[in-house]
Amino acid sequence: MKAYDYLVVGAGLFGAVFAHEAALRGKKIKVIEKRDHIAGNIYTHEVDGIQVHQYGAHIFHTSDKQIWDYVNQFATFNRYTNSPVANYKGKMYNLPFNMNTFNELWGTKTPQEAMNRLQSKNQRLKLPINLKTWKNKQYR
Repeated sequence: MKAYDYLVVGAGLFGAVFAHEAALRGKKIKVIEKRDHIAGNIYTHEVDGIQVHQYGAHIFHTSDKQIWDYVNQFATFNRYTNSPVANYKGKMYNLPFNMNTFNELWGTKTPQEAMNRLQSKNQRLKLPINLKTWKNKQYR
């Protein structure tokens, strides 16, 4: 008789879910994890009553109701929409770039106009160069 049906390496999202679901189906599972905690890169710990992301923010998102209901059986998730913006020369721009961003930067109104503007700026870079230096050269 074998000691377990599955050996799961890592207790991050995939490993933990697989082990849980296999165990529910009567399988014997052995999970090994090199860290001293489960949850992989989404691990949080409490500091002064606040959950702190040990490895930086990792955002869980899905539009699939079945998946949303599944994860909410373990913990209550807050709905969150990631809406990053960049402050460039005191003005806020949508990220990732979209037509609103190109309109704000260049006044373009169609995808073709934006593509033409991007292609007009296409050039071979002399390395090393950083993004800030490149942007300053491009948008003067």
